[in-house]
Amino acid sequence: MNKYPKAFLDKLNSVTAKRPKTVIQFILKHGHVTTEDLKQLGYEHAPRAARDVREQGIPLETFRVKDSSGRSIAAYRFGDPSKAEDNLSKTAGRTVLSSALKKALIDKYGSKCFIYHQPMEERLLQIDHRVPYEIGGDQDLKNIDCYMLLSPSANRAKSWTCEHCPNWEKKDADFCVKCFWAYPENYEHIAGKEQRQIIITFTGDEIEDYNRLIELVGHDEAEKTIKDMIDKFIK
Repeated sequence: MNKYPKAFLDKLNSVTAKRPKTVIQFILKHGHVTTEDLKQLGYEHAPRAARDVREQGIPLETFRVKDSSGRSIAAYRFGDPSKAEDNLSKTAGRTVLSSALKKALIDKYGSKCFIYHQPMEERLLQIDHRVPYEIGGDQDLKNIDCYMLLSPSANRAKSWTCEHCPNWEKKDADFCVKCFWAYPENYEHIAGKEQRQIIITFTGDEIEDYNRLIELVGHDEAEKTIKDMIDKFIK
């Protein structure tokens, strides 16, 4: 631990979120963390662990090590501490950055999820990179449209879809820019599939309409019925 500057150590130890804190403390103790270690810590997908830490303003670098069987696996260690210090001087860490970004996004688009479009309390909305950090890297902090507001369920759905998309390994940022999960307002594909999607959210007095629809057609038929209605209208 003594090899790191005090400011960097203070930054590392200031992280309170459970998942990134666990990874950070493991690296502090052991010098690095492997994909096998991460699995034991509860991460089934190593890039998610790296993202959780990097989103706290802490640089990580990836390298290769041998596991007990001699197989080459990925591992992570802290990157250049000065980069974290630069982040701190500019944004005072992710918490302040998130607060400023969230306010700017809400001022421009309203307090709603970009994917599901439902209005939500500001405290429930989460900020996400439109193009995943693992693919697009750091994005222009001055351009708020590089980011989006998501409900917790939309954020989980996006993370799962991105991590299972073929582009997760190819890392083509231009591919992501044309994806529904990055720009639902203007997209060409959904995780590489030639698809289009309409998400209908019922709120307020509309919930009664939704309940009537469910009563009429049943839960299993509701979504298909709405699609059939749209198909009929278009034709």
